[in-house]
Amino acid sequence: MTVQEAKKESFLHRLVPKGRGDVDMTEGNIVRHLIGFALPLLVGNLFQQLYNTVDAWVVGNYVSNEAFSAVGTVTPIINLLIGFFTGLATGAGVVISQHYGARKFQEVERAVHTAIVMTLVLGVLFTLIGVGMTPFMLRFMKTPADVFPQSKLYLTIYFSGILALMFYNMGAGILRAVGDSRKPFYFLLFSSVVNTIMDLVLVLGFHMGVEGVALGTIIAEAASAILVLTTLLRTHSVVRVSLRKLRMDLTMMKKILQVGLPVAIQMAVTSFSNVFVQSYINVFGADAMAGWTAHNKLDQLILLPMQSMALACTTFVGQNLGRGLEPRARQGIRTTMILSEVVTVALMIPLLLFAPQMVAFFNSKPEVVEYGARIMLLVCPFYVLCVINQVLAGALRGSGNSKAPTFIMLASFVLFRQIYLAVISRVLPGMFAPVALGYPAGWLVCSTLMLIYYKRTQLTLTRVVD
Repeated sequence: MTVQEAKKESFLHRLVPKGRGDVDMTEGNIVRHLIGFALPLLVGNLFQQLYNTVDAWVVGNYVSNEAFSAVGTVTPIINLLIGFFTGLATGAGVVISQHYGARKFQEVERAVHTAIVMTLVLGVLFTLIGVGMTPFMLRFMKTPADVFPQSKLYLTIYFSGILALMFYNMGAGILRAVGDSRKPFYFLLFSSVVNTIMDLVLVLGFHMGVEGVALGTIIAEAASAILVLTTLLRTHSVVRVSLRKLRMDLTMMKKILQVGLPVAIQMAVTSFSNVFVQSYINVFGADAMAGWTAHNKLDQLILLPMQSMALACTTFVGQNLGRGLEPRARQGIRTTMILSEVVTVALMIPLLLFAPQMVAFFNSKPEVVEYGARIMLLVCPFYVLCVINQVLAGALRGSGNSKAPTFIMLASFVLFRQIYLAVISRVLPGMFAPVALGYPAGWLVCSTLMLIYYKRTQLTLTRVVD
């Protein structure tokens, strides 16, 4: 870079319109940027996870075992639609972060407003699809008759308020694209408190059962959506939303879909395949379903740190690539991998030592604790594999290459896992442990393929900015 170019870069850097929480990751200490971004995101995601965890804890301890199973086992159906939209939101975040890093602020503005309009349209569509698909999906999962009515009630109410969750996720993604992960954390903290209070009031005070926890969840999600949209309307950052500028920019929409659609398809199809996985668990009865539900709550807690670091890596790679700093982007990927593995190993130890006690927190029935603890002991050692595929997928998406991780994850989490479960359930019928190992088997295949791809391509970065 010449002296003149360096002066121009410095001048442009001073002109960046920043909100109070915006962070330019193209300069400064890499570890500090990654941890500073990932930590609020992690804590925020923990509180978001508390939505369904609190729901499960309340019904598991104060309603019934059937209600506990109903709330917990509908997660694959919820993730089917949420996963698709989250993929599109990832595409919007990558486009915004790369244009932000390249100092192309008009393009950032166009991408933000296009993303908001897209959220509104898809939110209405997903509400109709979610409510309409609920009975079919529950029957497809072979949901037991004693659990079916409460599962249907919970999902119908949940999908009726899904627009609020979508607006929060997109708004939070926009803020994170410019390095601000703190405000989304504060909003989730507030809405989690609201959710907990509403659950306790509606279930313990008004004895509304599953209906109460579902209503508490959508009220809390509405609160977080209002907070994030208000921030976007009032911020002084380049991502400020103006109602009169809301329109669908087809060129920008194409860029968002270029990155986001493969991710959306992968997440939706993977979630749909998890419906099949749940059907294999449901065969073992309500206690196995409840044990699997308790495991899923603990599973999310250990997955969140690596997922938060992977999202930090996505933003880091996007911003640095937008500015043409490929060596710094690759250094960020290596740092993310090391940090994620260290945190994951640290979290695995208490899960292995205190699995029964942790499962009992959600449901103390001895048969449920036995199933849940067995699953935790089988799955826990394999979380170190999951770090590899999560971080590398995040890095590739930040570079604009979302097709490779999509194909690899679909091949591993859908095709391989379904073949594995179909074969193992016939070769070893009635055995629970081999079925529970379906997830670690998919992680092993995915991480192996992702690492091979990364080593061969050396992460060829592809800019989506012009």
